[in-house]
Amino acid sequence: MTAEHAAGLTPIMAFALVGAIGVGSQWIAWRLRMPAIVLMLVAGLLIGPVFGIFNPERDIGVLLAPMISIAVAIILFEGGLTLNVRSLRDVAQGVSRLVFIGAPLGWLFSTLALRYGAGMTWESSAVFGGIMIVTGPTVIAPLLRTARLSRRPAALLQWEAIVNDPLGALAAVLAFEVVLVLRTATTVGHAVWELVLGVVVALLLGIAGALIVAWGFRKGRVPEYMKVPVLFSLLLAVFAVSDTILHESGLLAVTVMGIGIANADLASYAELRRFKEHATILLVSGVFILLAAAIEFDTLTALNWRAVLFVFAVVMLVRPLTVVLSLLGSGVPWREQLLVALTGPRGVVLVAVAGLFGERLAELGVPDGADIAPLAFVLVAFTVVIHGFTLAPFARFLGLSGASVPGVLLIGGSRWTRGLAEALKKVEVPVLIADPNHNNLRAARSEGIPTYSGDILSESAEHWLELVSYDVVVAATENDAYNTLVATDLGPEFGRDNVYQIARQKMESARHALSNSLTGREFGPEETHDGLEQLMREGWTFRVTRLTEEYSLEEWREKRPHAKVVARVGPQGTTEFIREDDDIRAAPGVRIISMLPPGEEKGTDPGAGHEIARQAAKNNGGKGSGRPTGKSGSMAGVKALGVKAWGPKPGTKSTGGKKPKGEPPRAA
Repeated sequence: MTAEHAAGLTPIMAFALVGAIGVGSQWIAWRLRMPAIVLMLVAGLLIGPVFGIFNPERDIGVLLAPMISIAVAIILFEGGLTLNVRSLRDVAQGVSRLVFIGAPLGWLFSTLALRYGAGMTWESSAVFGGIMIVTGPTVIAPLLRTARLSRRPAALLQWEAIVNDPLGALAAVLAFEVVLVLRTATTVGHAVWELVLGVVVALLLGIAGALIVAWGFRKGRVPEYMKVPVLFSLLLAVFAVSDTILHESGLLAVTVMGIGIANADLASYAELRRFKEHATILLVSGVFILLAAAIEFDTLTALNWRAVLFVFAVVMLVRPLTVVLSLLGSGVPWREQLLVALTGPRGVVLVAVAGLFGERLAELGVPDGADIAPLAFVLVAFTVVIHGFTLAPFARFLGLSGASVPGVLLIGGSRWTRGLAEALKKVEVPVLIADPNHNNLRAARSEGIPTYSGDILSESAEHWLELVSYDVVVAATENDAYNTLVATDLGPEFGRDNVYQIARQKMESARHALSNSLTGREFGPEETHDGLEQLMREGWTFRVTRLTEEYSLEEWREKRPHAKVVARVGPQGTTEFIREDDDIRAAPGVRIISMLPPGEEKGTDPGAGHEIARQAAKNNGGKGSGRPTGKSGSMAGVKALGVKAWGPKPGTKSTGGKKPKGEPPRAA
């Protein structure tokens, strides 16, 4: 160990520690269902100023600043990759107002809050006020993932955060240039020329980078295995060149480049974005740990009561006033305006850029320039904690989040999925049946089951369905290849542990068999689509049973030896589809959904919470049509049990394939 690292960690140990604690904090937050940003902030403070285990300046040295700059650039680029203009369909006016009106208003109000709230000089207030336009894409993305916001307010917050981030940095550059002119011999014309040149070059470099990537990938000039390395190299080159011409303009260049690639309709776009998301998760956690560990308590304790007044003014006055004035008359519903107005977390970019300009102002002789960095950290810490814990419940209070109970998305409008949907509805689990064939959804709509007529993998489904309300996907169409495609495509979005697929048709020839690595998780009855439909035609029914300590799964199996267990519903409404041999522990509120053969559905379970039954009609020749024959006979038995049968109501005529009167629209 060298002398310079004798009292601390080696750079390798420092990197390993940051990675382990950053990723570990996110994993613990996932397990505890709490905001990851808060844990990362606390972890950084603990290993840094509290226990003194890690000091970034001591253990990493001169690499710290460029590492943070490159990490922020990659984070902003990945954010730009998520901004497809088609997602602006119903929020375009709101986003444009938050950018073109909100950014200048935010700069003005933040400057006033700094001058009269924090008591800073006009010079520091103007520079720091420009930086405060930034609302923190490094924080918004994890918060949106945790809070499960509805599509439109989530789009407003995401677009504003990513687009305003480079604008905030450029506003700080503009204010700093003014201070530079006033305090040095630099002329106004030179400062303006430098600023304009830097912005123009950044825009051109960003556009050129996006065009080069689109051309090279679309024309096959780059092999598949080199696409990500080429993208990274070009990203760093664009950032470095732009930042050399005008400091902080590189953020604008990489953001423009990301937006350009996102709207280029590249075949490899999904894979590129997925990889960048993984890289961003690592970078966000690492940068937060680094910045929190670099804070010194002496600088924080030097702040007085005016710092508290400043933070309160920003959260309760500056942010709400900026958003309300920007969205006035925009047509954005008042609930969404209120949510956006009271959601303004700051993140890594604010702290990094504020620290840089604070040092530069101090070098120019501005007396309170050194106070900008600790003030920025206090603002970030407060907004991260307050929004981390309040955004999700506040969104639920306003009705702007996904369902409080995670729902189930069923792909395929068959008898079996309709029966399962009814069972899930009985236990108050949100459910949606999607099928490209409109006719397959007719019976489900007549039963009041929410449906979507269209391809669940289409862009329309992504933009018009509130997919955040669903945590589990079950691919159950008659097409095994399509089920596999759904499981493969939605696996990264929902998590592969939450994507299930009914059993596939066994192929005798290996050349027709699909790889097991492509499919969703197996569950329940080992039946193919045709097998499940046959069971439903034979009169099998769905049933919901509540397990208790007195009524265990073993006792239930003894009474229902032929039953097929399908799913387990937890006390909080979480649904897990299970295999026949899975162990299910009884606990308060635990229910199982099962399929029962004809005859067993007439029994009574001591722990049954609900009953659902579908009885096949007693048909004319024994070839089950699935319809009841009338009000007597089997239908009378169904009514006596208080269950529901599929098919037209007794006494009605068949529609002959025509749309019945009063049938809901295709997407309900």
